[in-house]
Amino acid sequence: MFKIKTYNKISVNGLNRFGRDHYEVASDINEPDAYILRSHKLHDESLPASVRAVARAGAGVNNVPVADYTKKGVVVFNTPGANANAVKELVLAGMLLASRGIIPGMNYVQTLTDMTDADEMSKLLEKQKSNFAGSELMGKTLGVVGLGAIGSLVAETALALGMNVVGYDPALSVEAAWRLPSQVSRADNLQSLLSRSDFISLHVPAIEATKHLINDESLKSVKEGAVLLNFARDAIVEPEAIVRSLEAKRLRQYVCDFPEPCLLSRDDVYAMPHIGASTLEAEDNCAVMAAEQLKGYLEHGNIRNAVNFPEVSMERTGELGSRLTFCNENVSGVLGHVLSVLADHDINVIDMVNKSRGEIAYNIIDLEQPPTEAVVQAVSSVEHVVSVRVV
Repeated sequence: MFKIKTYNKISVNGLNRFGRDHYEVASDINEPDAYILRSHKLHDESLPASVRAVARAGAGVNNVPVADYTKKGVVVFNTPGANANAVKELVLAGMLLASRGIIPGMNYVQTLTDMTDADEMSKLLEKQKSNFAGSELMGKTLGVVGLGAIGSLVAETALALGMNVVGYDPALSVEAAWRLPSQVSRADNLQSLLSRSDFISLHVPAIEATKHLINDESLKSVKEGAVLLNFARDAIVEPEAIVRSLEAKRLRQYVCDFPEPCLLSRDDVYAMPHIGASTLEAEDNCAVMAAEQLKGYLEHGNIRNAVNFPEVSMERTGELGSRLTFCNENVSGVLGHVLSVLADHDINVIDMVNKSRGEIAYNIIDLEQPPTEAVVQAVSSVEHVVSVRVV
């Protein structure tokens, strides 16, 4: 029986993936095997030794102490792409709000509550509507910074609307490149993209390399009158620099999902309350993906969409309970020592896979017979081995 501790409100559709015959799922479990959570911050919480994996139902993992968990052999999963469509649609809404006088126009209409004659109101609005005129998206240039699951969808949608799209992503993966529409032109650097774009949409993760990516210096390159959209992470932009650019009339509008005090009470800022992934569909998708990834790891040792471990998967070639998995510091000789331990105990290896990522390596080994506790202890004692499981 595996124990899953939940934080936040997790979609029932996701939790139902954990069959009650093999899983206990609750928010108050002691010695859980895994966590599933959304935005709950784990940095200040002690980690029980029983925890083997953490699944974040969402893309960002800045609420999880990933580096610390990696040293303890805890796999951290996220759910890339599960909420991509929800965020894409909100980015589109942000562009439309910034290009047309929709919000000012609606606010103006609400000031007319003293009027009682519909014909009189219609005539007044006909005179006033020019104050809320805007421009169309067709023919404008959208710059997409970060071309992963969400960025590529935003690019694809913008192309369908007749926009020109420029993309910039120094860490573009082969998989993401295949997903990207061929009509997206590539910018050589961020400054080039900023100088060419009428709209700029940010879709990079919040890591040290992207902290305050948009700052006073980078904003010097922005095309005058551009609109900046941030539905990625608050740390990517320096909010005070945004305000300075708006006041200098360099940026025309800032649309974001991350309100901060200095951004409030400004007509040139549309700040939403972090609702990018707040749709029923996105919450379901994230929870289902997170649950399936935890099941694959806990039941079979397979790893998919981990942010700190390599992608590893192997079909079972032996009986249940005869699969050994272990992670180790990524130094030479560890796997050889483990195989020697198995040979010393007369245990035959049927199949195996070994992958590494950064400073960590992960191994799945199918054995001819289940390993004894003495074998597991011997493997655990091998230098540089971090954790061992029998699944």
